[in-house]
This record gives sequence, C-alpha cells and structure tokens, in this order.
Amino acid sequence: MNQISTTLDQLKSFTTVVADTGDFESIRKYTPQDATTNPTLIYKAVQQPEYKHLLDKAVADNRSSALGGSILVRKIIDDLLVAFGREILSIVPGRVSTEVDARLSFDTAETVDKARYLIGLYERAGISRERILIKIASTWEGIRAAEICQKEGIQCNLTLLFSLPQAIACAEAGVRLISPFVGRIYDYFKATTGKEYVGAEDPGVQSVCKIYSYYKKFGYPTQVMGASFRNTGQIRELAGCDLLTISPDLLEELQNSQESLTRKLDATLAAKEDIEKLHLDEKSFRWMLNEDAMATDKLAEGIRKFGADIVKLEAIISKYLWRHSASPCCSRYPVGCPTPTPRAPAFREASRSCWGMIPSAKTFPSPAPSAPLWTGSGRATSPMRVL
Repeated sequence: MNQISTTLDQLKSFTTVVADTGDFESIRKYTPQDATTNPTLIYKAVQQPEYKHLLDKAVADNRSSALGGSILVRKIIDDLLVAFGREILSIVPGRVSTEVDARLSFDTAETVDKARYLIGLYERAGISRERILIKIASTWEGIRAAEICQKEGIQCNLTLLFSLPQAIACAEAGVRLISPFVGRIYDYFKATTGKEYVGAEDPGVQSVCKIYSYYKKFGYPTQVMGASFRNTGQIRELAGCDLLTISPDLLEELQNSQESLTRKLDATLAAKEDIEKLHLDEKSFRWMLNEDAMATDKLAEGIRKFGADIVKLEAIISKYLWRHSASPCCSRYPVGCPTPTPRAPAFREASRSCWGMIPSAKTFPSPAPSAPLWTGSGRATSPMRVL
C-alpha cells in the first residue's frame, strides 16, 4: 500500500525548502536543504538553556583577547553567529545564511569588510564559503556591497526585499539569492486597508510572483526565496518558487497535512510572459523605491528592528561578561574602569562611562592576532581595522 505524501513532501518536489530558524531540533525534524538565521532568531535562541553552551564557548574563546568593551562584545557576537552557522551546517546538507549587522545597511565599504570577516571566520573553522550566504539588507548600498562580494566568491542573500526595483537591482548586480518578504507585505496592506487577503490575491504572494516571472523572463540566475510567511496558504500559492524559507510552526502544519499541492510557479511559463525590461541606476532605483510607500516603510522598519535586536544581543553578552569577569574590577569588561570593587557605586558609574566611550556600532575588530586594545579614553593602542 502506497503511503500518502505529506504536503511538505509534495512541496519539496517543487521547491527547495529552507528552515527559517536557529533551533537545531526543528531543523533536524523537518530535514530542509538549507537554513536561514537573522538577529532576531539568534537573540531568541541564545536565551534558551539548550544553546547556552554556544555563548559560553564564544566568551571563553575570547578570554585572552586584548579587546575590551563594545569591541569585545561585537567580536563575541561574530563568533556566536558563526558558531550557530557551523552547528546548522552539521545538520543541513546545503547552505546557511548569516546576517551582517543591520546598522551597516547604508555603508557599502563596511558591509563588504564585515562579509569578508565572517567568511574568514567560517573558512578558518574549515567551512567552505560555498556553503555560506551572507545576508545583507536590500538598500542601494547593500546591493553594491553584494556586487563586490559576489565577484570575490562570497555568495550573498539580499534580505528585507519588498519591491521589484530592489529585485532588479539585485539581479543586475549578480546577487546569488534574494529573500522577498511575503508576510510583511501582507501585514502592511492588511493594516492599511483592513482587508483579509487570501490565496492569489495576497499582495505579498503577488510581489514574489512578479519578481519570479521577471527573473525567468530575462534569464537572471539569481534565486528567489520567498520568506516571512504568515500562513500556509501563502506557501501553497508559491509552490514552485526556487526556494521558500519557512518557520518551524508552518513546517509543522505542512508536515501534518496530506492535502494535495499544485505547482503554481513554473519557469517555462514565466519566460513566456509579456514583461518590459527595466534598467536601474542609483537615481531611478531610489525614485522607484520612494514611490512605493509600502517598500519604503517596510525596508526602514526591518532595518530598525534587526538593529534593535543586535543591540539587545549586545546587552545580553555585556551582562554575561560582567557576571563572569574573573577580575574583581572591570579592567577588561569593560576596559579602563579604575575602581577595585564591583559593589561600589563609583564602579558602576565608571563602567557606564567606559561603555559610553566605546566607538560606534560600525567599528569591528580585525581577525588579525594583533587586534588593538581600546582604552578607557576611547583611543586604540594600535590601529583599528574598520569593518
């Protein structure tokens, strides 16, 4: 007797299924090809007891570091992101996406350097760069950074994508993969119109279909990975898309369903559609994005939210360092506090002051062994590499 196929199994016959989670057990359960992470997922995961060992190791590996303060915290975050990625790659046969700090979304040079740094961490751990996708926000600056990275063999996943102009710019830049956010587009139109969208009328679904058809029509190799789903109906409407990254709760629904699934997106049919080709320079990109109120709002909101979650993650690690400092004073965590007793009010005030003197969120340590030490005055004892 033939076993009835689950809806998830049917989807896998049309589309590469990706797990949108940092939870290892969920990834094992649903056997996706790839997995994606973002600052929000890592922030949530690191607070769970089962992942504390990764934070413990990231901190322990930096105990002898000459760095201090926020520079040390950001170094630990990089190590933590790569630690999660390495664990995920021990489960999935394909790729993992690791995201660049959202606060670099408007700086091309620093985004490129950060991508190189993360790839370097993976490669020093024995992970091939072919298994890594560096996630970058789909701003003009982010797309230009991805173009540089792609030429260096660093594969990129352009995230926070809400419009066709963003998608076209990514394709023309030779980006490996884009992640149009279905659910957040749906959220916007539901909130602004008060309408409940279902099936093919869902504006998030329509956006992905439009991008998919454009790519197939003009032969762009950039992969389309629908993301940010609110319900399985959206997933069903995009069966046949190159990839879909799906949260564990929706993967569970698809796993428990045996409802028949029909392919909705087909590259051959899309290539026959009557579509006008557009070429975008920076001015036209910015104008077309500006004219799309939804895309403009959601891109800005997404960057703010991911940036806020990085700040929360930094706070968790800073608190961890405070509690686990081997020294009775904060001479290293953070650097430069002069008082000898943590209990004294002066210690706490000095600590706050020291943290406040650390450089901006855009400054990261070089992976070189000669990384500098930031002093309490806010100056480095040796040159910093800005990533």
